[in-house]
Amino acid sequence: MNSKNEKKKTQKNGGKKQTDNVGIESNSERFFNRELSWLEFNDRILFESRDTKHPLLERVKFLSITASNLDEFYIVRVASLRDMQSIQYNERDISGLTVDEQLERIDAKTRSSMALMYSTYTRSLVPSLHAHGIDILDYHQLDKKSRASADRYFMTTLYPILTPMAVDASRPFPLIYSRQLNICVLAGRRSDGENSSTEGLISEEDGDDLLFATLQVPTVVPRLFECRTSSGLAFVPIEQIIRANIHLLFTGVDIISTGFFRVMRNADLDIDEDEAEDLLKEIEEQVRMRRYGEIIRLEVNEDMDIHLLKYITDALEINRKDIFCVTGPIDLTFLMRLYSGIAKNYPALCDTPHMPQKPSMFDGTDNMFDQIRAKDRLVHLPYESFDPVAAFLDQAARDPKVLAIKQTLYRVSKASPIIESLAMAAQNGKQVMALVELKARFDEENNINWAKKLENAGCHVIYGLVGLKTHSKITLVVRQEEAGIRRYLHLGTGNYNNITAKIYTDIGVFTASEPFGVDASEFFNMLSGFSQPPEWRRFIPAPLWLKDFFIQKIHKEIKNAKEGKKAHIIAKMNALVDGKIIDALYDASSAGVRIELIVRGICCLRPGVPGLSENIKVCSITGRFLEHSRIFYFFNEGAEDIYLSSADWMPRNLDRRVELMFPVEDEACRARVMEVLDIELKDTMRSHWLCADGTYHKLDLRGKKKIDSQIELIRISEDAAKAKEREREYKVFVPAEPPEDRQ
Repeated sequence: MNSKNEKKKTQKNGGKKQTDNVGIESNSERFFNRELSWLEFNDRILFESRDTKHPLLERVKFLSITASNLDEFYIVRVASLRDMQSIQYNERDISGLTVDEQLERIDAKTRSSMALMYSTYTRSLVPSLHAHGIDILDYHQLDKKSRASADRYFMTTLYPILTPMAVDASRPFPLIYSRQLNICVLAGRRSDGENSSTEGLISEEDGDDLLFATLQVPTVVPRLFECRTSSGLAFVPIEQIIRANIHLLFTGVDIISTGFFRVMRNADLDIDEDEAEDLLKEIEEQVRMRRYGEIIRLEVNEDMDIHLLKYITDALEINRKDIFCVTGPIDLTFLMRLYSGIAKNYPALCDTPHMPQKPSMFDGTDNMFDQIRAKDRLVHLPYESFDPVAAFLDQAARDPKVLAIKQTLYRVSKASPIIESLAMAAQNGKQVMALVELKARFDEENNINWAKKLENAGCHVIYGLVGLKTHSKITLVVRQEEAGIRRYLHLGTGNYNNITAKIYTDIGVFTASEPFGVDASEFFNMLSGFSQPPEWRRFIPAPLWLKDFFIQKIHKEIKNAKEGKKAHIIAKMNALVDGKIIDALYDASSAGVRIELIVRGICCLRPGVPGLSENIKVCSITGRFLEHSRIFYFFNEGAEDIYLSSADWMPRNLDRRVELMFPVEDEACRARVMEVLDIELKDTMRSHWLCADGTYHKLDLRGKKKIDSQIELIRISEDAAKAKEREREYKVFVPAEPPEDRQ
């Protein structure tokens, strides 16, 4: 087998071949399959859309997120498995399943989940919306007046945009873009010249007289057409309006049958960085090639004519087992647009709005450097505002004392204040280095554009290390002060993205600690040059040091437990997959270490198994915010080590990415982090607890206090902000002491 395929095999299996000594049956008892665990996670999001305790429009949003997640899972994870299948990859995964077995189980699980998704949509959400005067209707359900309005919209807006694509001897089957909704048309030649439609009629004699065409449903206009009916507000999917008026696009033929379809293509980029002379150009080309990726899934409306379906599957060369018949509108992600469009007019159907508070550990943002120099500061997103992060960069860009700024960027927003500040700093003559990770999946184009803008502004832009994604979250500001050079840092668990900062829970720390600053300089020198520090003072980076450090910390707790000392581990992350970490946790559980895990998504560890993991508890929290922060706590004989990190416990993070973990040293910051862990472990409303059989369940609330950790953390942030405001008002308005009376 050629070296490229060997490389792909190795990458798909976490950087090494499977060498566990335990048997396949034992593996299945010790580990859950990664992909099936992810599908369980998506079902937890689906559960939120079915939970009537949520406001109705929040449930609509959860269903849209469920659909979007599933799309991405297929074009990345299932696509990756298909790649492995194509090169006859025979290794079993951590749970003992072959690639074929995984794909088979994924298919069964997905079909079951999709049935529940569409049942939730048609039987729960649509009727509930109707009860509040909001209808999602098919074209034929419209009253006469609304139908006329929809027809006018077709002629004035949709008709000029649409491009029918006929397929015949001179016009090949068009390229069908991934995740784009299309309409397919089967027509017959007309002999009488009459304008008629014979939708649904077809005979064996038609033969070569059948005509086929497709047209893409436009994405430049809203998916839903809004109109007013006698019962209230109504929305009609535009594909329904197009279908009803399809004869106007195909005059001179009889429309026999129409249908809707959507394909998903492999979007897993295969970049050989060793052979790429220009990484930026290589990634640009790979992103363009996504439109030609292998089709791995076809969605069609369930009542599509069998002849039309056969034509599509033959033309696209799709296997029957990859066809999913949908019992409602294809692509439920349109529900997010519905939510965004009407939420402000229906506040009672939404969560109480949350305004990120001014961080309680900042007195203000007039001089960030004075405050950070005085003591470490912590910001907890989205409970607190992202503003201090943006202000830190903005002040650094303007401050004449600042000499250099260095930053890693993984995902940023399309209108990023961070990028603007870096560009301004370079234009102001400061030394600016930005590592822009071009391989951030689905943000490649965005990051390429930012990289070019920064380069044009005079920044030094690098794209990371060969074969590794740079996922760390760090900013270094070097400032000339009276006492000499001082380094200021921001370190975090999440991206420098002012948009996701409003919905992702993340923690960031600002510090001017000298040991941190020295490590930061060494870290950036490692990224931009050939330096590899012999030791680190505070930082623990991946891929060379972090996994071993975690295992050492777990083994220390094992040692303490065996000596009869208290031993306790708490870890919060997005995913737990790494086999060595899980094995170490099993050993710790067997030794009597108390282990509490908050794992939002994938969890391959099987908790609660006697003799293996009876001391391990795992919960997943799903709510209005996406739990994104990574926190690690080790009791360590009462020293209580607390760390924040950009890394999850996954092979990709620990073995194939540049990640960063750092200790939380300031006592006030430590107390804030522990408060987060304590509240989330006490959550009784939004936490799902993992069972030994792989299922999740919510707690029986009888006799328990109802605690929604995210609502509680909102309350805490609001109370802290109010207290801070009262303190400021007191300082402003309390009169000074009166002067002493003069004799």
